[in-house]
Amino acid sequence: MSTSAAAVAKPKLASKRLVGGDQVAQVFTCFFAVLILAVTAFLVYELWISSSPSKERFGFGFLTSRLWNPVTDQYGALPYIYGTVLTSFLALVIAVPLGVGAAIYLSELALPKWSNALTFLVELLAAVPSVIFGLLAIFTLVPIMRDYVQPGLQKVFGNESFLFGGPTFGVGYLTAGLILAVMTFPFIISVSREALMAVPREQREAALALGATQWESTWQIVLPYAKLGILGSVFLGLARALGETMAVTMVIGNDPGIHASLLSPGYTIASVIANEFSEAGGKYYPSALVELGLVLFALTMIINGVAQLLIVLTTKKGSAKA
Repeated sequence: MSTSAAAVAKPKLASKRLVGGDQVAQVFTCFFAVLILAVTAFLVYELWISSSPSKERFGFGFLTSRLWNPVTDQYGALPYIYGTVLTSFLALVIAVPLGVGAAIYLSELALPKWSNALTFLVELLAAVPSVIFGLLAIFTLVPIMRDYVQPGLQKVFGNESFLFGGPTFGVGYLTAGLILAVMTFPFIISVSREALMAVPREQREAALALGATQWESTWQIVLPYAKLGILGSVFLGLARALGETMAVTMVIGNDPGIHASLLSPGYTIASVIANEFSEAGGKYYPSALVELGLVLFALTMIINGVAQLLIVLTTKKGSAKA
């Protein structure tokens, strides 16, 4: 009896140790998860408190005013919101067709060895620091825009056209949009490729068995199935474009105005914070810059959240039908 009782007790002790170890690991890892939430909440709290003087003085008018005058302590965020939204929109117009097209090729049409090699290069491109893109843009993109692209656009559409009028400096909204597109489409390619790869193989095989070509299968079956994930990649690219600082600061021209022409210089939220925060003095100047940061933070968090939700929905859809 004593031997059998000892034999039964050993598994019980082992299970207790296992449960105890699992509980410790759960608490330990839960601490890090909660820590991430705490850091995010702390950032929001600090931005909210530090921007209180600006919120109390300007209220909602801060988001709609075009005036930015540190001498008279009058601040309005509209030119910077306009520049941020416009350059991000231009970046998506350029990057989405390129990114989705490249993702289709890498996931559906390319040979596996080519797909793996090109995917690795795309991931390397996504890791390049933004200041490097900015330097390359100053020495290559800006001269090309100034000497060829912008004069060519004005020759086609006219010097007084709504979208392409004004002097050709090389810098401006369009140049910033182009460099943002270069920085954004690696993310669109990577996430879109994963969404396309998550489509069940049976979907492709069924289309091919019914007589569809490979392109018809891709266009009519795979793309509609992965559309939520592709849309999520677009949102992630948009979030990257909204928050980009150095590269945009170096090529946008840094003019705190609202201009219809895409060739005009402008400003973004991230650029004005980077340029002016170190020189901001007084009570309202730094507070207004912090409030700009709060607006950008909220916008980026919302877009990232929507993007992640779309990607999760696509993955679950593929898993359920696999």
